[in-house]
Amino acid sequence: MTRQEAWELLTKYNQEQFHLYHARVMEGVMRYFAEKEGFADEKEFWGIVGLLHDLDFEQFPQEHCIRQQQIMKEHGVDPRIIRATASHGWAITVDIQPEHRMEKILYAADELTGLIGAAALMRPSKSIRDMEVKSIRKKFKTPAFAAGCSREVIQRGADLLGWSLDDLFAETLEAMRSVDFIP
Repeated sequence: MTRQEAWELLTKYNQEQFHLYHARVMEGVMRYFAEKEGFADEKEFWGIVGLLHDLDFEQFPQEHCIRQQQIMKEHGVDPRIIRATASHGWAITVDIQPEHRMEKILYAADELTGLIGAAALMRPSKSIRDMEVKSIRKKFKTPAFAAGCSREVIQRGADLLGWSLDDLFAETLEAMRSVDFIP
């Protein structure tokens, strides 16, 4: 699957700008991590997984990570992409545990990018460029802040990777900074 084919599939099921923006953020984050984790030759694949990870969320939020498996199969999507995207719903809507390094990073970073993005909006600069890990840690410890971003999933993701929360915060922040359209 090419990036263009993935984008066409994504926009067939998603029209809200927020969802398209988040998909592009996760595409960039996953491409960054592919490079950082020694999978540079799979950067495009990791990016497509990031782009498609929430394919069904806009139309089928109650069946998230379930319905997209069916949709992707109907469109002939590579089974590795189907499994990887579905695994980020582990212990939430599906029982597909992240196994590959890429799946673990997707699982760990997805919710966290939302928390970091929300934290950036509260800053005078409205940017992640001048954000520090301590700011993320403070927002993480405030359950009412970005309440839709599951702290449990973020912690479980850090544990899957064998990283401390601060390491996950720092690495994900750096990954987001690599995305050229994020302020």
